[in-house]
Amino acid sequence: MLAILEYKAGNQTSVRRALNALGIPSAVTADAALLRDAKGLIFPGVGAAGQAMRNLRESGVDLALHEAVAARKPLLGICLGCQILLDSSDENNTRTLGLVSGRCRRFDPALRDQGGRPIRIPHMGWNGLRHTRPSPLLQGLPPDAQFYFVHSYYVECPSELTIATSVYGREFCTVYGYDGLWGCQFHPEKSGLPGLRILKNFYTYCTERAHAEQTHHSLSGRT
Repeated sequence: MLAILEYKAGNQTSVRRALNALGIPSAVTADAALLRDAKGLIFPGVGAAGQAMRNLRESGVDLALHEAVAARKPLLGICLGCQILLDSSDENNTRTLGLVSGRCRRFDPALRDQGGRPIRIPHMGWNGLRHTRPSPLLQGLPPDAQFYFVHSYYVECPSELTIATSVYGREFCTVYGYDGLWGCQFHPEKSGLPGLRILKNFYTYCTERAHAEQTHHSLSGRT
């Protein structure tokens, strides 16, 4: 089972609907026991960083996220969830979770698109990815795959964590992380077949990680 984090600032219904379409069991929850038992966690989010962080702290989900990462539980942050895994956000001048090095900045309204026109903020609509390094999260995606974005802020993180970028007035990070902890700026649950492939890839990774850990524990118990 995958746990979809409930903290009153997410897009849990759409994520669960996408997982159901894939036949992937899931639960929307903030229950600490369910989070510990899940094979992996999905951390969605819509809205503002400041309010989201208040909700996380009031519900205790912020502590659950830190415990999950410390325990190497697979985690996928989506949109606002991807942004507040970082150290800070310019939105509401917010200190965020600090689970991944980086920060969020607002798109500069002076930026221009490829046609020379001022960009519109938020960045809303379909955009492609430029893969900068391989990741099991993006395995099997066609090179021309498009994903759905809705955001006014973008991620800045170390280049060694950047997995894919997109262009909207400027190049910016759209997928970051390392095996077992990822953030994606777009909404895979609203991105058709390519988005479903990402969610399936995440579940496959979670299942294989859980099986490997179970096998390791079984072998350790025999010695």
